[in-house]
Amino acid sequence: TAAKIHFSFRIMCLIENIDGTLRVVQEATEYLMRINQPVVVVAVVGLYRTGKSYLMNKLAGKRKGFALGATVQSKTKGIWMWCVPHPVKEGHTLVLLDTEGLGDVEKGDQKNDAWIFSLAILLSSTLVYNSRGTIDNQAVENLQYVTELTERIKVKAPSASSAEDDDAEDAQFVQFFPSFVWAVRDFTLLLEIDGRQVNEDQYLEHALTLKKGRDRRTVDYNLPRECIRNYFPTRKCFIFETPAPPEKMAHLESMTESELSPSFQAVAFDFCNYIFKESSVKKVKGGLPVTGRSESTTYVETIASGGVPCLENAVLTMAQIENQAAVEEGLQVYQRGMQGLTFPVSMEEMSNEHRNWDSQATKTFMSRSFKDDSGEYLKTLADAINKEYASFLLKNEDMSEKVCRQLLSELSEDMANKLKNGFYAKPGGYELYCSDHDNLVAEYRKRPKKGVKAEEVLENFLKEKSVESNSVLQADKNISEKERKIHGKSEEQKRLELERTLQDERRSQEEKLQMMREKMEEDLKSQRKEAERAVECKLKEQRDLLEKGFKDKAEMMSQEIENLKAERPKEDKSGNFFTNHLFPLIGHGLQALSTVYQYKALKKGLGF
Repeated sequence: TAAKIHFSFRIMCLIENIDGTLRVVQEATEYLMRINQPVVVVAVVGLYRTGKSYLMNKLAGKRKGFALGATVQSKTKGIWMWCVPHPVKEGHTLVLLDTEGLGDVEKGDQKNDAWIFSLAILLSSTLVYNSRGTIDNQAVENLQYVTELTERIKVKAPSASSAEDDDAEDAQFVQFFPSFVWAVRDFTLLLEIDGRQVNEDQYLEHALTLKKGRDRRTVDYNLPRECIRNYFPTRKCFIFETPAPPEKMAHLESMTESELSPSFQAVAFDFCNYIFKESSVKKVKGGLPVTGRSESTTYVETIASGGVPCLENAVLTMAQIENQAAVEEGLQVYQRGMQGLTFPVSMEEMSNEHRNWDSQATKTFMSRSFKDDSGEYLKTLADAINKEYASFLLKNEDMSEKVCRQLLSELSEDMANKLKNGFYAKPGGYELYCSDHDNLVAEYRKRPKKGVKAEEVLENFLKEKSVESNSVLQADKNISEKERKIHGKSEEQKRLELERTLQDERRSQEEKLQMMREKMEEDLKSQRKEAERAVECKLKEQRDLLEKGFKDKAEMMSQEIENLKAERPKEDKSGNFFTNHLFPLIGHGLQALSTVYQYKALKKGLGF
């Protein structure tokens, strides 16, 4: 179970923008690293001074938070973050990202704007584009950054991609890009097209309609629209009227809800509800969900170094972060569980507890692991647990030996005094000694909770006592026979302990393999679902183009659709995938057993 998140309800800078250089803020990264819950990430972008921060404060359920600013200067530099408990999805964190305004005249750096826009896309599961007035050609052209995304974001690592792959990458963006919400502020017109009343979504789709023609002007007109239609899987629009008279707009942050226009409040309510209910958990390539820890990626460092962020590399980085954390969490589960034992315990109880907590640790690991297809990190966890188990076995033996020696010392005190006082040095003394000896052994064996060293300690104790008195050693033949029986019982106990440990570890490996299979099946199912969604988006766009008479463009999309279909993960009915990936774990599993067995063999000198 993920640790409870203690939200500071404090807004912090996630990405600084200092003189055009972007840098991740360490404090914010450390904060994100503590969030083990799935995250729903909503980022807002748009021209500066268009009221972006107000929407984010509404989503946070607070009147104050992100700086609104009441002047013509942009108040937000870089990307600021606010993490709050998700108001609808229990066990999830809502991460709100407020980006610096695009087109800030004081900054005058279009390249920097493009990187801010790209980062907002990479980090978010829902992208809110905020604009003022109407969705006209100027408003769409202000989204020029979307036309540069193929230059700023790569799906595959350069070494793994070809020229043809680069040309086809924009067709794959729909699988990994966030949902798109256009918030139009201070809208004053009627929602009508050609005299027909339309809703907000129809208004947006009309604004994104392509024009026919091949001339430069038409191509430039269509380009940002085509990119929006091709890249974003879902599109939604909200139309906000002006919330208050112009003279009060500078004091929007301090105004109460009752002072805002009812229509504005209604749209703001619908907007928040839509974001809460429809915004999905942030996912990366492969349809895998992101936690706060893995959201702190290397995108910014890549940009700062002059590179191009790569989704494939981000997945590898995220997998490394998540899997290492999964190993640590799994090991902690095992350690905490085994530390609950009060030593000494029997081998049966030790074995049962080990199997239980090993299973719990593996389940914890599986719930947090991320694309551990080769089982590398599962092996790391298994090795760590085996070492811990060996340590607990040793601790249990040491405690058992201590308890048993203390018990024998107490039980033999009377016999020691009799020997000291010469009680057995008389006719019939040997019989008396044998009687006391048998009573001591019987009482010792009757006492509970002696642990795994009970017979071995008894054997060693009796060997020590056999040389204690020359008078008792005269009956060596009879005593030796008794000791041989005790020694045989001790060796049998050792053999049974090793057999039980071997059985336990084999069962543990079988359970791990089954959990690994189920995890991979779940991941493949998620990847297939993501791919199907991308294909459906493309098919929908193709149908729309055909209806609007863009037959050439629709036909061009056919190859994109076929490529996406070809890349869909196939269902492995033959079992070859699992054979190739999982069965190697068996060999490692048997190898891992040697950690415990070698320890036991060397410890007991049995030659295993």
